[in-house]
Amino acid sequence: MEATRSAAVITVSDSCFAGTREDASGPAVAAVLRSHGFSVQPIVTVPDEVDAIASALRAQGLAAALVVTTGGTGIALRDVTPEATRMVCDRILDGFGERMRSEGLKQTPLAPLSRAVCGVLRPGGKDHAVALVINLPGSPAGAVASLQAVLGLIPHALALLAGDTDH
Repeated sequence: MEATRSAAVITVSDSCFAGTREDASGPAVAAVLRSHGFSVQPIVTVPDEVDAIASALRAQGLAAALVVTTGGTGIALRDVTPEATRMVCDRILDGFGERMRSEGLKQTPLAPLSRAVCGVLRPGGKDHAVALVINLPGSPAGAVASLQAVLGLIPHALALLAGDTDH
């Protein structure tokens, strides 16, 4: 499968990382990606810690063109996925987050509480391959709905990031 169709999923959750709760969101997101033709790396689980999330983003960005996180996007004190994403990405794609929250409002009035961000990550430095990073909520239903809200944008974004600008 071509590199631009490779994906990685990172579950951000203290309880999943500690083994006290089973991850339902990561596998749900991976299943949606596979059903849309992505080759998905094994799911990585990290605690709600900025450095752990940033490290996982960089590592997975070297392995896949698309890196999707689930969890840590709310307003609780331990929700720091957006901070880690902003720390490692050099371009933020505001429209992705706006689209996810807009579509989320059709399902729940709580959608605006999501702080999910999306961006462009250059894990190997300025002159190396890039990855598209998308933050999703931690609930399986919210993660899948948010992913589906931007799924149609992902192939074009990945093509642009791969250098295909003849659109």
